Amino acid sequence: MKVCFPVQRNEGIESTVYNHFGSAPFFVVVDTASNTVSPVTNADQQHAHGACSPIKALGSQQIDAVIVGGIGGGALSKLGQMGVKVYKAGSGTIADNLDLFLAGRLPEYSAQSCCGGHGNGSSCAH
Repeated sequence: MKVCFPVQRNEGIESTVYNHFGSAPFFVVVDTASNTVSPVTNADQQHAHGACSPIKALGSQQIDAVIVGGIGGGALSKLGQMGVKVYKAGSGTIADNLDLFLAGRLPEYSAQSCCGGHGNGSSCAH
């Protein structure tokens, strides 16, 4: 299984999970079958809020799940159409969150738990 983690700085498995999927500078993809870690530069970082293209952002990287602090409804929907499940990260590093994920202890995102935007009275739960 390939699990994607949006991050601010690529520090491998010790990277801190970022709070926004679409604006993360990097992604770290962990292949749980081979225990490999691969960095991916976000190719869609400069987009309007709500216009994220996960396929472009991930450079067509094939993934099975995303673990992130926050995500917009559009990105969640697009990832879902790709067959990718999205989970709410806990605090800490990729290693911490991977352990929680593998133990089945991270909640899956729903449309109701997504980021609704920033400014103009909107707020995120992250």
